[in-house]
Amino acid sequence: MGITKTAIFNQEQNKLALQLKAIAHPARVAILQHLLKTNACICGDLVDELGLAQATISQHLKELKNAGLIQGTIEGVSICYCIEPIAWKNLQNEINTLFASYKGANNCC
Repeated sequence: MGITKTAIFNQEQNKLALQLKAIAHPARVAILQHLLKTNACICGDLVDELGLAQATISQHLKELKNAGLIQGTIEGVSICYCIEPIAWKNLQNEINTLFASYKGANNCC
C-alpha cells in the first residue's frame, strides 16, 4: 500500500479532502440529512431511521465527528448529535468556491 503524501498539500486542501471523504458514504449522507432535518438526534433514533446496527451507526458518527462535521453532547446514557454549524458553513463555502472556480473552458478535450 502506498504512503499518502498529505504533507505536500496545504491545510485547506487536506481539511476539505478529509471532510469530503467523511461524507462519501451513503449511510453518512443519510445521517447528515436526518440531522439537518431534525436539528438534533439521539443515536438510537438513527438506528430506527436508517435500519443499520447500532455499532455501524456509531462508527459512521465517529467518522463524521472526527471530520468535525458533527458535534455530540452526552445526555445520560445517550449522546445527542447535531451539525457543527461553523464547520458546516466552512465546508459549504469551500465547495462553493471550488465549483465557482470553473470557467467553462470551450477547448477542453
